Amino acid sequence: MPPRRFLPSTALLSAFEAAARTGSVTLAARELSLTQSAVSRQIKLLEEQLDVELFVRQRQSIQLTAAGEAYAREIRDALRKISTASFNLHANPRGGTLNLAILPTFGTRWLAPRLPKFLAQNPGITVNLTTRLTYFDFRTEALDAAIHFGPRDWPGAEMALLRSEEVVPACSPELKKQYRFRKAGDLKEAPLLSNSARPNAWDQWFSAQNIEGASGQTMYFDQFATVAQAAMVGIGIALLPTFLIQDELASGKLVRALNLPMESPERYYLVWPPERSTHPPLVVFRDWLLAETAADR
Repeated sequence: MPPRRFLPSTALLSAFEAAARTGSVTLAARELSLTQSAVSRQIKLLEEQLDVELFVRQRQSIQLTAAGEAYAREIRDALRKISTASFNLHANPRGGTLNLAILPTFGTRWLAPRLPKFLAQNPGITVNLTTRLTYFDFRTEALDAAIHFGPRDWPGAEMALLRSEEVVPACSPELKKQYRFRKAGDLKEAPLLSNSARPNAWDQWFSAQNIEGASGQTMYFDQFATVAQAAMVGIGIALLPTFLIQDELASGKLVRALNLPMESPERYYLVWPPERSTHPPLVVFRDWLLAETAADR
């Protein structure tokens, strides 16, 4: 273990981080409800403890040294994690907090409407949600688990299959009337819309219909909710998961351009780092989520 001088108190680190971020001892003091002299003294104590100059002082101003700038980046993340952990503990003293990364459209359209039932069944658990669109490293994120769509290939993580997915070409009623689609190849004549996380989706769909891949320009959006909205206003045809657009199909805001669904080759998974496998809120949530998705597997 490193010598204790390399583990400064949070008071010293907070004073340094605030001054580094604001570029001002005065602003840091105001933020921390301290006097300027107190903040200056804490920064000086930190420099003496580390035996490194963190700021260059010029009359009434301060400027980070190269070492100070690098150190500020490192401790800022550490202080954020400590703050998050403390907030979670305060919100639920029994430690029943689950920090979950979700896919935005899956989270808002499928998970969120079901969460009240889970929370009612488990009143001691708090669920914090944050959006992640791609893979990330659990070692650097204060997250217990994630909802993932794709192949079963998250390195270093454990995974549980949640559900499969059927996609269908959908558009506005007006666009369908304009193009009068009769067969799969007709869709190539209309503008195609796609999720940027799935750049090969249309090629896969045309291939499933024994047709050579999509031609012409495809417009890409970063979320299914945006793709669906663009389809509803008549911009083009979108390849959308049927379970995420049930309300739009039922209301007629979206219609099937052709009734030719395709099962996506990828799947939805719950993913978690092995060291969180026995975290009580995750265990309870995982069991509940697998029961909720049992019929879709």
